[in-house]
Amino acid sequence: MKPRYFSRQLLYGLFSIVLMVVSLGGLTAYGEEAPEARESSAAEGADQPSAETQLKVPVIEAPQESETPEPLPIDVPSESETGIREEIQSLRQSLTQRREALSQLIERKSYADSRLEVLNKEYESLGARLETAGLGLTESYAKLLQRRLDRLEQQHLADDLSVIVNEQLEAARVEQFRLEEIGAVLPSGEDVDRRLTDERERLLTDLKEAVAEHIDLLTGYFDTITALQDRIAAYKVLVRQRLFWLPSEEPFSAETFGELIGSIGWLMSASQWLGILKDVPASVEERLPSIMFLLVALVVLLAYRKRIRQRLISTGESVGNVSVDRIGLTLSALTDSLLLALPPVIILVLAALMLDRGGEFADGLAKGLRSAALLYLLLGAVRQIALPGGVAEVHFHWQPGTLAAIRRGIPRLLLLLLPVTLITRLTENPVGADYESSLGRVVFAIASLALAMFAYRLFRALRNGKAELERSRFYQLVQVAAVVTPLFFTGISLVGYHYTAVQLEGILFISICWLVLVALLHFVGLRALSVRERRIRLLRLREQRATEQREADDRNATEPSGDARPASLDLPEVDLHDINTQSTTLLRVASFALALVGLWLLWSPVVPALRIFDEIILWTVGEGDAALAITFGDLILSLLVAVATILAARNLPGTLEVMVLSRMQLAPGTGYAITTIATYLIVILGVVFALGALGAQWSKLQWLVAALGVGLGFGLQEIVANFVSGIILLFERPIRVGDTVTIGGVTGTVSRIRIRATTLVDWDHKEQIIPNKTFVTQDLTNWTLSDSITRVIVTVGVAYGTDIDEVQDLLTELVHQNERVVEDPAPAVFCTGLADSSINFEMRVFVKSMAEIMPLGHELRSAVTRKLHEAGIEIPFPQRDIHIRSAAALGPVASAQGRDPAAEL
Repeated sequence: MKPRYFSRQLLYGLFSIVLMVVSLGGLTAYGEEAPEARESSAAEGADQPSAETQLKVPVIEAPQESETPEPLPIDVPSESETGIREEIQSLRQSLTQRREALSQLIERKSYADSRLEVLNKEYESLGARLETAGLGLTESYAKLLQRRLDRLEQQHLADDLSVIVNEQLEAARVEQFRLEEIGAVLPSGEDVDRRLTDERERLLTDLKEAVAEHIDLLTGYFDTITALQDRIAAYKVLVRQRLFWLPSEEPFSAETFGELIGSIGWLMSASQWLGILKDVPASVEERLPSIMFLLVALVVLLAYRKRIRQRLISTGESVGNVSVDRIGLTLSALTDSLLLALPPVIILVLAALMLDRGGEFADGLAKGLRSAALLYLLLGAVRQIALPGGVAEVHFHWQPGTLAAIRRGIPRLLLLLLPVTLITRLTENPVGADYESSLGRVVFAIASLALAMFAYRLFRALRNGKAELERSRFYQLVQVAAVVTPLFFTGISLVGYHYTAVQLEGILFISICWLVLVALLHFVGLRALSVRERRIRLLRLREQRATEQREADDRNATEPSGDARPASLDLPEVDLHDINTQSTTLLRVASFALALVGLWLLWSPVVPALRIFDEIILWTVGEGDAALAITFGDLILSLLVAVATILAARNLPGTLEVMVLSRMQLAPGTGYAITTIATYLIVILGVVFALGALGAQWSKLQWLVAALGVGLGFGLQEIVANFVSGIILLFERPIRVGDTVTIGGVTGTVSRIRIRATTLVDWDHKEQIIPNKTFVTQDLTNWTLSDSITRVIVTVGVAYGTDIDEVQDLLTELVHQNERVVEDPAPAVFCTGLADSSINFEMRVFVKSMAEIMPLGHELRSAVTRKLHEAGIEIPFPQRDIHIRSAAALGPVASAQGRDPAAEL
């Protein structure tokens, strides 16, 4: 990727992130600063507080800075009388401050203990009553539970309470340590009044005791506020769980229509809308920096909207062009789609900020605008992705029918859902609580019908043109469920379970958004894999000519020599089809797991059936307080981890090859070593987590593991040695897949390195299975570890009387004329000896690989024979002279010596 292009995309991405953060901040943060307080007391029928008093006041506020005593200003005790008097004064002041802090802390702790005691009694009492009543509770009781939940929403602790208490505790501990050091080095003061030194020691002792007491109280106070916070959270969960399954309203009837007419009059009341305008200037003045930033961002987005759209279209023009295509184009297009969807979101957030400091009606309207902004951000982004020339059409290649349904359906859906969201938030506010039963349920029914219609059209578009989907029972069930579910929510809302219906449909909408996000991530992953795979194919095509030439050279080298080369090496990066299958499978599994985990987290708090697996206890690990119950859910989790481990181990090599290894300049066999080691690690981690989910406590199994290790060491000594040796070979890499090695008199090419043994394919095309231990413990010759060039020596003998210089020149010329001889290192010809029948020469040359040793020797010897014959130089052979003497010649000599010549012959 070009640096300029990368920098531009980075700036676009940062701008989008900042803009989204500010926009979402407007959706959430500002809405939390001044929410309504619906009912702050447990007394039924109390009047609603005004908007000015509807602020969330913490039940327990954070301590003030004055409650943290200053450290004692003494570093080294004095020995003079004046210094001791000053230290006594400082000790008295510190002791006074510490005792004041203790008294304040005692009051705080007493108040926190009383709140915790009251809350515990309420919690236990309500739990007992609800357990006794079961589900036979009326809508009146449900309204009381709703008011109890509203009160609990106001009972929260100060945000920085735990932090401040921890800081005070740390400061007190440091002070305690300092006081101990000061007490340990107190001077005797022989020339000083003894009463002063005794007073100093007494005050120091009292201060130590006060600090120790302060530490104990702070520790208890921290435990109390932690327990109080946990109890409030558990209390809310208890009320919500029971309230979720109780009717919150009366069934829809004719009287509800009368209330509906009144609610419409309330909604259209001019006085309320005019009252909103009065508070707009104050809200604008208070939120001016944020409003100005959003206005500038809105102007910039509108001014550059056409250019952003053109850039979005231009990114699609390079899709499919292997030489310039990259995943960054898709990410840039997604960013542009999000930027195109932001202007309406910013407008809604601006309107919410301007109404944020109004009365109750304005507060409800501001909440509705923020919810509508979030809704538009989600649906508007999907709509921009599905537009013609957008990401879904050009980058992801979605079906035209599906894209057409999204383009037509989302604007209609937004046209209905935006006002419905606004009205729903108004009726949920205290100012519109009286109209939630009528107006709230009507607009909820309208929204549910719109969602059902959109789901029907979308699934019909998906089914058109796909026979397999039309015949699929599962797809038909999903389609029916997607259409019927919103209608079911409408029905239970009309019969009185409006709160349950609203909560369920809200979770359903969030679930759909989560599935859409996972689907987008899945398609981005598929796109990245596709781009990388085509890039690898392009690189391999560019290297094809060189590869073919190299293979031709190998064939030319091996065929004349009668040696065979291995047909293929067991490298994971050879088969691109398998790589693509593995990567796609792993991505599909990861997407499915991500979607499943998100849905489980969303639905498990509201659907008791999803929590039943955690209530079935299979066995218990440990005893007493440390006992750990293993449930059926833990068993399912362990099985899921095991399945995920198997899938990851099988499909990891392809994914690593496409996404990581192909981008690195690795030596032959390095990628194989990396994928093998990664597979080992995945299997080990998978086994550890799977057994951990079943309650395996490794601290208690260490002796068993040690015993098994000793047993394996003795019983399976060779197998373990070979396994460890295989790990050493993969890390140290003295041999690699594709290397030519000689060990134990066997020469061949390494085709695979397994857990126990390594496979060599020799020149006879036989596979030699050699244990890994042999490569670690025995002498090994690797012909191609760092350099495949090797030396060949060809010996030639000429007859005595031949010109040595002439022969050397002829042989040197022959060596340089042969194409198999490399120039570096340079060949050489030497006269190496004077034998019985010849003058010996050696041609010392280097070849590129072992496969060319035999062909080169043949070519050089045939050329030498021909060249020397043409030059008239004789290649001698061993000669012996035999001298035979006749009997006549031997007669006189033999007679003189007294021998018989005939007998000697």
